[in-house]
Amino acid sequence: MRTVPRGLNLRFTEEELNALRERVEAEGRSMQSFAHDAVITAINEHSRLFDEVADHVLKVSEELNRRLARWST
Repeated sequence: MRTVPRGLNLRFTEEELNALRERVEAEGRSMQSFAHDAVITAINEHSRLFDEVADHVLKVSEELNRRLARWST
């Protein structure tokens, strides 16, 4: 299956857009590539944080389940 690139329109305030322009100019990048990378980074960070929290909950639950098992016997 072939992936077809899709577009997305973003709206910024003048202040935000000026800050974006300054940043991409300083980095020598296009606004499109900068925005794309920022979105992908945010998605990956969200996934990483979710996995981290899920691991923590599993560890805490495991300890609580052990305590409950000892208490109920």
